[in-house]
Amino acid sequence: MLITTTDYIAGKTLEIIGMAEGATVQTKNFGRDFMAGLKNLVGGELKGYTEMMNEARSIAKQRMIAQAQSMGADAVVGFRYVSSEVAQSAAEVVAYGTAVKFV
Repeated sequence: MLITTTDYIAGKTLEIIGMAEGATVQTKNFGRDFMAGLKNLVGGELKGYTEMMNEARSIAKQRMIAQAQSMGADAVVGFRYVSSEVAQSAAEVVAYGTAVKFV
């Protein structure tokens, strides 16, 4: 499955099927949360959070791809991520784009 942030694919004529999306909500464990609190005192990257968000983006993208495939899509164009805090220590990540077929 081809995934692109552009709204077109050079050399291809596209038929729009519809929006494909995938989402997940991730929370950090107590150990990560505790260490992040300590890191706030001295500054620097919160590696536990970075890992959590990388995992969340991967899960959301795979769910979007699965939905696009179930729609019969050949590709997803206009691919984007969006994230938001849904509760203290929990973040939602949504991957979305337009599912298309090659004509």
